[in-house]
Amino acid sequence: MVKKCFFIFFVVMKTAEPAIERHPWAPYVPDGARILFLGTFPPKPVRWSMPFYYPNKMNDFWRVMGVIFFDGNRDALWNNELKRFDLDAIKAFLNREGIALWDTGMAVRRLKDNASDKFLDIVEPIDLAALLDAHPTIKTVVTTGEKATGVIAAQAGVEIPSIGQPVDTEVGGHDFTLWRMPSTSRAYPLALEKKAAAYRAVFNR
Repeated sequence: MVKKCFFIFFVVMKTAEPAIERHPWAPYVPDGARILFLGTFPPKPVRWSMPFYYPNKMNDFWRVMGVIFFDGNRDALWNNELKRFDLDAIKAFLNREGIALWDTGMAVRRLKDNASDKFLDIVEPIDLAALLDAHPTIKTVVTTGEKATGVIAAQAGVEIPSIGQPVDTEVGGHDFTLWRMPSTSRAYPLALEKKAAAYRAVFNR
């Protein structure tokens, strides 16, 4: 009887394993891009304010960019009338500044029903070497959180750097500088202005 109950429990646990989700978007790489920002994986679509990177209106990535590039205006890339980020303005900004975007998880399992990196199991990581093969102008890689940094550090064969401390490294024969930045999620306990100050160092602005 005990063995039979254990078998039923095991079958139920196997059936309940979280589904694998594949990344919904291709990398966004403007011509001549110099800097690549890498997060971990998008939140579930219900949390998107646009079908693009850092889509959650509660994530401050685009507000950080506003503070740095638009004279301190945290809402420069936000459409207040529509209550969502302005995708056209964002793409124009990325193209102008030569900033590329992708994530470090190509396929993941959500171990809990949220977007927390802590509960993301990366099943298939980014092939950074292939991306750099296709876009050799990228010389700076910036990770926006600890899990994303761990993926790239593993591929580069280096220790996970401290926040704000750049490391010169290489992947697939491509030399680049790796920066680890604080997460722009509201769950990360750091004021927007302090996050912007950390990110500003990447651009020397």
